[in-house]
Amino acid sequence: MPETKRVIALGFFDGVHLGHAALMEMTRRRALERGAAPSVLTFDTHPDTLVKGIEVPLINSPEGRAEIIRRVYGIESVIFIHFNHAVMQMPWEDFLCSLKNELRAVHIVVGYDFTCGYRGEGRALKIAAWCSKNGLGCDVIDAVRVDGEIVSSSRIRELISDGRMEEANRLLGHPHCLVDTVHYGFQLGGKLGTPTINMRFAEGVLVPRHGVYAAKVFLDNGYEYMAVTNVGVRPTVSGGDRVSVESFILDFSGDLYEHTVRVDFHRFLRDERRFESTGALRAQILADAESSRAYFTQKK
Repeated sequence: MPETKRVIALGFFDGVHLGHAALMEMTRRRALERGAAPSVLTFDTHPDTLVKGIEVPLINSPEGRAEIIRRVYGIESVIFIHFNHAVMQMPWEDFLCSLKNELRAVHIVVGYDFTCGYRGEGRALKIAAWCSKNGLGCDVIDAVRVDGEIVSSSRIRELISDGRMEEANRLLGHPHCLVDTVHYGFQLGGKLGTPTINMRFAEGVLVPRHGVYAAKVFLDNGYEYMAVTNVGVRPTVSGGDRVSVESFILDFSGDLYEHTVRVDFHRFLRDERRFESTGALRAQILADAESSRAYFTQKK
């Protein structure tokens, strides 16, 4: 039985925003037309880290990107390539040949600003011409604009860093999220009557503005709950600088340790701050929970 033919979207897709959505939708459309499997090929680390020596804080981990692509756009085949010196120095034509011969690509979808190969010489129009010459289809997707501004990962990073989550989510086309296994914490929340689940951002992933967010929590059994989520260093009870993500789930009781959970960030409520007592902290958590409930109630 022959291997599956593929229609492949190429890109880094950090955040998987509305600009990327246009590529995903075209990939699914062409795959249906060609009787092929819609696929995404991306890199595990940002190319600028190696090409320019710049550490780029990522909106999502590689696993997070794959989860969004599958959940939001229904593309199950997400292929990661390790971006190293060999990939960076590969002639762009050789890269495309590998897609055709090794992955059985019959059609490629790229963004207007996509580049590949040595010194980024494989630009979108060159890729389209090569595909035409070598029997592959190709679509080059134009920039997507919101209010006249090109949707970009760099702009979304700025918004998340500032805690402007609603604006970031508008450009993403879905809520900014964190998917992680629930870790064991200090269990102080349980003692206060406000039990929280503890999660962490992976190394290299952008940490949102420290503070409290109206959030939703999605459990691995399919249930969803309103929540209030704190991102920060827990100044009332900890003297360290390790960032944690703690969510108090409204109207829920149960043990979620070692479960995989998704937190969607919706709205910044307030900055993180130190309280004079754990009692004052508890009162604020309950007040924040009601603020989150009111936010989601108004959105209905």
